[in-house]
Amino acid sequence: MVSHRRSSHPGHSRGTRVTVLSAAAVTAVTALGTASAGADPRDTTEATRSTVDRLYEEAEKATERFNEADERADALRARVDRVRDSAARGQERVNRMRGALGSIAGAQYRSGGIDPALALLLSSDPDSYLGRAEALDRLSDRQALALRDLGQAQRKLGQQRQEAGKDLAELERSRAAVARHKRTVEAKLAEARRLLNSLPDAERDADRASRSGRDGAPMSLSGEAPASERAAAAARAARGVVGLPYVWGANGPSGFDCSGLTQWAYAQAGVSLPRTSQAQRYAGQQVPLSQARPGDLVAYRDDASHIGMYMGNGQVVHAPYPGASVRYDPVGMMPVSSVTRV
Repeated sequence: MVSHRRSSHPGHSRGTRVTVLSAAAVTAVTALGTASAGADPRDTTEATRSTVDRLYEEAEKATERFNEADERADALRARVDRVRDSAARGQERVNRMRGALGSIAGAQYRSGGIDPALALLLSSDPDSYLGRAEALDRLSDRQALALRDLGQAQRKLGQQRQEAGKDLAELERSRAAVARHKRTVEAKLAEARRLLNSLPDAERDADRASRSGRDGAPMSLSGEAPASERAAAAARAARGVVGLPYVWGANGPSGFDCSGLTQWAYAQAGVSLPRTSQAQRYAGQQVPLSQARPGDLVAYRDDASHIGMYMGNGQVVHAPYPGASVRYDPVGMMPVSSVTRV
């Protein structure tokens, strides 16, 4: 996403960790905003570009962490729903058993008495009965086994609900923290854009041309035909949304972040990719850059915090950074960390 300047797949901790904007970036922005009138304009322009590069990179890393937390939260929500459904079915089974045993108790009462064991069984806490091992012989083996199984199932479901609730709460807190960090980076990006806009028109135009990556050295790569029908379909989908905006955390159809674009494009080909660029990096077979073919995923920086789709002729389509649109750029616009064939 950053210009052709210039970071192993990071380990995923249980709670998504928030990347803290470096003090150096903040200091650089502050210094640029208060630069003296006598400073060399070339130095100011270069410092501004460097700050914007750094801020764009920080923003994209924060976005990918947000996407990871969002994806995991969605998975946990689905798990909680499944657990709740399972618990409801288990409760229905308990209710049916109690109903059947209630009928037996009613018949016993009308005939002159009720078995104390049966009275215990109909209590609100079946485990209180199971805790009295000496009374188990008053139940049939079938009844005892059914009750024991139900008690164990209830305990297991209770544990699942508790664990899922803790996980979901943890991820929600993490998402909120990442969102706060993203807002911080957005504020720094706004400041960097203000600094860029303060440059003379010629310097600003030169920066935009440089940032597009189109002044990078062209690359001659083999394998211009897609490796598969699904790769061809994904490439067509990505090509069809060129010009749509970069949008924080979006995966289509009207806006995209970098991994949202590649995920959406492959979804149009019937292939489900993970949400983050780091996970997409391992979603297929890695091949050398020299063998890249249309539809292959190209991950950038050592931490794979940016990703695009190879289109052939040494070009990728990608969602670059806030304020830019989905576009073509040279595949070598940034250091390539891997090429993945889905």
